[in-house]
Amino acid sequence: MPARINKAIELLEQGQPIYYTGVHDVSHAGGRAAAQTWADYLMVELEHGVFDMAALDAFMAGLVEGGPTPSGHRTPAVIVTLPTDGTDENVMRANAWMIKQVLARGVHGVLLCHSETPGAVRVFVESTRYPFQTVGVGSGLEVGRRGSGGQGYAAAVWGITPDEYLQRADVWPLNPRGEILLGLKIENRRALEACEASTRVPGVAFAEWGPGDMGMSFGHRDAHDPPYSPEMEAARARVKAACDAAGLYFLNMVRPGDVVAQIDAGVRIGSGAAEAAAIGRKHTGRTMAV
Repeated sequence: MPARINKAIELLEQGQPIYYTGVHDVSHAGGRAAAQTWADYLMVELEHGVFDMAALDAFMAGLVEGGPTPSGHRTPAVIVTLPTDGTDENVMRANAWMIKQVLARGVHGVLLCHSETPGAVRVFVESTRYPFQTVGVGSGLEVGRRGSGGQGYAAAVWGITPDEYLQRADVWPLNPRGEILLGLKIENRRALEACEASTRVPGVAFAEWGPGDMGMSFGHRDAHDPPYSPEMEAARARVKAACDAAGLYFLNMVRPGDVVAQIDAGVRIGSGAAEAAAIGRKHTGRTMAV
C-alpha cells in the first residue's frame, strides 16, 4: 500500500527523482485516460489555458474513476499553474482566490509562475495553509489564510474524510506529514535577482528556471531549448545554486541523451518524455511501479 496520497512526495522522500507530463485534455474523459500515466505527476497548465474549475473538477473525478495507478495510489499527483504571477505581495493577495479554488478541486500542488519577490512567495505559501497549521509560523511565515468550506470536495478526490484532509493538506516538506507540493518558476530577470531570497521562504519544495520566459526576458524570441547563451547558462546556474542553498528540489528538462547526466548533476524533477523517465528510473534503481 502507498505510504502517501501524493506519489511525487513519496518518491522524493525515498531519494528518487520524479518526472511529469502535461495534460492536454482537462475533462472527465481526459482524467480517465491520464489515470494510468507513465508520469509521477501531471501538470495542468492554467497559466495560459482556460481557468475552468468545472473542467478541473471533472478531470479529477475522471482520474479517480480511472485509477488506481499501477503503484497503488488513488490518482497520480496533480500540480497546476495559475493565471496570476508572483509579482509582489499585493498581487498575490488579490489573486489568492485562485489558490483556494484549485486546492478545493483536490489537486496536490501549485507552481507559481514568474515568482518575482519573496513577499509574493510568502503570501503564496500562506494562501495554501489552514490557520491551525503552524509549523513555520513566526519563522518567515504568517498564519495561513485558507478557509473552511472546500475540504469536503478535495477529501472526496483524495479518498479520505474531510477531517483527515484538514490534517494532511499542508505543505511538504515544511510539515513532514503534509501532502501539498509547492513550486516556483524563477523565469525572468526580476525573479532571478531575488531568487536567493524567494527560495528561502519556508513551505516551498522545488523551483525551476523557466528557460522560455527567461530567454524572452533577455531579449530572445525563442530560447527554450539548448544550446543556451552564456547569460542563460548563468541564469540556470544561479537558480540551481539558490535551490541547493535553500534545500529545494531543482526542476529541469531531461532528455534520453542527458537524463543520467542531469540526475548526477542534481536535477530531481524532470520535464521530459516517457523514454527519458525510464532511463532515469533505471539509473537510480527505482522499485516503485509507475
